[in-house]
Amino acid sequence: MCRSDVKQAVLAKNDDLAADLRGDLARQGVTVVNLLSSPGSGKTELLGRVLARAVERGVPVAALTADLATENDAVRLARSGAPVQQVLTDGLCHLEARQVRTRLTGWLPADTAVLFVENVGNLVCPAAYDLGETLRVVLMAVTEGEDKPLKYPTAFGSAHLVVITKTDLAEPAGFDESAFRTNVHRVNPGVEIVRSSARTGTGVGTLLDRALAARDGGLHQPPLAPRPHGHHHTAGAPAL
Repeated sequence: MCRSDVKQAVLAKNDDLAADLRGDLARQGVTVVNLLSSPGSGKTELLGRVLARAVERGVPVAALTADLATENDAVRLARSGAPVQQVLTDGLCHLEARQVRTRLTGWLPADTAVLFVENVGNLVCPAAYDLGETLRVVLMAVTEGEDKPLKYPTAFGSAHLVVITKTDLAEPAGFDESAFRTNVHRVNPGVEIVRSSARTGTGVGTLLDRALAARDGGLHQPPLAPRPHGHHHTAGAPAL
């Protein structure tokens, strides 16, 4: 079997596991939000604000955060008061559905409405792996350059929602938001783009509202944008 065939088989197996996980969680009333970005986008700080807002509003949420090493992000997110677990990937540059299922088993609180999954900081590998999410959010800071959607079309093209982070720095960074929006819509026509700032609180409520709307079936329903292997989901894995 050639290398490309092996890769397609791995992705196909992950898709099956993700579909089963999505179905199992949906039956429990849980929606998964998968957060993708490059390192330094500010997604941990923004997620912490979203979790804190949910706790304030009495919305039962939880979070998994993935990294190659350290539990620093889990410690930061736990300050929100929401249940948080760290996933250490031991060098793997992305999360896979099997890792999410393994970490959730025996841990996820029964009343959870939304599970936020903070993926490894990377816009390449994570984009190919469905984690059983209903909402895929791709984030980009104003300091990263307006052409990033064109450089990473798989990530931005598979997003249900795109979030601009650190907008309080847009002016000193010389960020051209109009050009960025044009580039996003070149790879993902019509996708919603939300402005945010963890420092000022801009977009925090909006991100939480979009997650809850996805849970209620109001928008952003799967499937995700198709990938080259064209594999179809199957069902049948045991429930969590």
